[in-house]
Amino acid sequence: MTKSRFLPVLMTIIAGLLLGSCSASRDLPEGQLMLNKVTVLADGRYRDVNPAQLKNYVRQKGNSRWFSSLKIPLGVYAMAGKDSSKWINRTLRSIGEAPVIYDTIQAHLSCENLQRALQNLGYLDSQVELYTECKGKKLNAVYVLHPGIQYFVRRVSYDIQDSLIARLLENDVHQLKDGEKLNVDALNDERLRITEKLQNNGYFKFHKEFINFMVDTIQSTHKADVTLILRPYRTSDILDTLHTIYTVRSIDFSSGDPNDSVIHLRKHVLKENTFIEEGHPYSAADLQNTYNHFGRLGAVKYTNISFEQDPDSAQLDAHIQMQTNKPSTLSFQPEGTNTAGDLGAAASLTYENRNLFRGSESFSVQLRGAYEAIRGLEGYSNQDYIEYSIESRLSFPRFIMPFLNSEIRRRTIATSEVSLTYDTQNRPEFHRRVLSAGWRYKWSPQKSYNQFQFDLLNLNYVFMPWISETFKKEYLDNTSNYNAILRYNYEDMFIMKTGFGFSYNNGKTAIKTNIETAGNLLSLGSAIFGGNKNDLDQYKVFNIAYAQYIKGDIDFTHHLVSSFRNQLVFHVGLGIAYPYGNSTILPFEKRYFSGGANSVRGWSVRSLGPGRYKDKDGNINFITQTGDIKLDLNLEYRTHFFWKFGGALFVDAGNIWTLRDYPSQPDGQFQFSNIFKDLAVSYGIGLRLNFDYFIIRFDMGMKAVNPAYKTEDENHFPLIHPRLSRDFAFHFAVGLPF
Repeated sequence: MTKSRFLPVLMTIIAGLLLGSCSASRDLPEGQLMLNKVTVLADGRYRDVNPAQLKNYVRQKGNSRWFSSLKIPLGVYAMAGKDSSKWINRTLRSIGEAPVIYDTIQAHLSCENLQRALQNLGYLDSQVELYTECKGKKLNAVYVLHPGIQYFVRRVSYDIQDSLIARLLENDVHQLKDGEKLNVDALNDERLRITEKLQNNGYFKFHKEFINFMVDTIQSTHKADVTLILRPYRTSDILDTLHTIYTVRSIDFSSGDPNDSVIHLRKHVLKENTFIEEGHPYSAADLQNTYNHFGRLGAVKYTNISFEQDPDSAQLDAHIQMQTNKPSTLSFQPEGTNTAGDLGAAASLTYENRNLFRGSESFSVQLRGAYEAIRGLEGYSNQDYIEYSIESRLSFPRFIMPFLNSEIRRRTIATSEVSLTYDTQNRPEFHRRVLSAGWRYKWSPQKSYNQFQFDLLNLNYVFMPWISETFKKEYLDNTSNYNAILRYNYEDMFIMKTGFGFSYNNGKTAIKTNIETAGNLLSLGSAIFGGNKNDLDQYKVFNIAYAQYIKGDIDFTHHLVSSFRNQLVFHVGLGIAYPYGNSTILPFEKRYFSGGANSVRGWSVRSLGPGRYKDKDGNINFITQTGDIKLDLNLEYRTHFFWKFGGALFVDAGNIWTLRDYPSQPDGQFQFSNIFKDLAVSYGIGLRLNFDYFIIRFDMGMKAVNPAYKTEDENHFPLIHPRLSRDFAFHFAVGLPF
């Protein structure tokens, strides 16, 4: 279907769905009303009252809308016929959404929920009113909040009816303070905090129901006296006794597999991952810690921990039952590839052993092969791309590091990984071989949103055993078409780097940073011991010039609005890489590119920048359209449609730049005075299919501002002069862009 016919067809389908949604209410039985819209309003401005958030307490909401206005799911449902024996009707009803019928009982309960939510915020005298408006068989419901005056805490006191617990909490820092606003969430937090502390100090049978609050309000002053009451343990014979501190007497391990009673883990590994200790008081934190550490072991399928009390004493026997996975697996994975329209296929065969040394060490070997038919190349005898690779990894679920404190090693969730890869690529223009080896650490503190990664050492040896005479003559030896970046990246190269990464993610805000540097140790060795240089005055190791650079990246993502149906997400990404010492140009794999599904989506991948650079002939743009600096700015509104479908509206801005002025990339160098002239801007719409474990994404972007053209050229502002053939880019990807 041509683009000129696609838009009218799409508009016709949407119009049909909208008409269907409008007719859905007319088919309702007499006496029923369709809930069209729900609104929650407050009678004024209040610091702690957010009507949009309190709307979650309303039990009935209207049918879902696309982009806050279009009831497409209702239209899909309305298109279904009444004959349920037809599969098309069943399908439309299953993926569509039935009309929401207004229920007065649910509306009354919603008023109670809203009032209770206001009281929990300290507005004890709050009221909620419901107003309804009917238009035909459609009803709009408006909940009006009257919070009144908020209450504050005048005095906080503690009534602990257990002498041992009272002494334990005597010097405890309480979260409840005099003069603070009266908030039920704060009271519950204090309740949970005390419960957690007691459960971590041997009180095995203590739970939060032993703690209550008594609130005495003073009407004329809108203040309240709060008393936390911790009651004694109540036995079955209704006698009040002191709460008991329980001690762990013994720990035993058993297999949960009836066919295999042996736990295939060394005793040292079992002990290292068990934080429950014999002779120590019971601790809920140690119990959870044990679950966490065994749960991350690849060799363990599941873990179950139970405690058995000695009836004649306050002692517990811990029974740790676990079932291990099959140690070895063999998997085969085929895949299809599409590189700039060139179709191909790939397949990988992977062997994995999850328990190599009976310590849940994971060892894997992957064999991969790929083939791609390349079109549009002239002057080459072969038109195929073939790649073979072998990759091996050995991962330890702990720190493998000398001189590290044993307690830090034990309590930190860490992984140590060593890898070795050999990759061979045969293209019509050249053959490339890459040998890589690395040693990496990953770790995260317990109960933390932080994660760390340290690449202790990463080696890459890239060599070019063969370059075709056509490619060499046309691009590498042709002085009229001289490209330093292109030439540099088709020479043998050695990269020895180290790096450090940090990430933070609390569900609303995510930060990811990484810094790496290469060649410094080799440069120091060359300076001390001397070394041979090539024709470009570069030091060599193993008779190959080594790369020297520093590179840093930071990504920041923040959810400005976050709910199940709607999200507004802001993202900024910045990267800078600087070659120095033994290098004047970054290796191609370390250079930045812009455009594509995760960048400025009005441009296809690797087609934007650097700066105001405009590619002349398109033959070598995959090299020239790279840079040393990258900036991405994104704002995306995401909404849930129905079933597995979701959508997005987005605006992207950004570009790449070079730090040096390369003749082959005119107008590509970064200058602060030109940063706004150089920014590319695009906008678009996206469709998402959310299958829980992964998301399939289709994004359609349009150029809005194109820095490759001068401001007086109409091509500079495609937003004003749009043209699909020139400005449209379609992207297919797996996962969200940020």
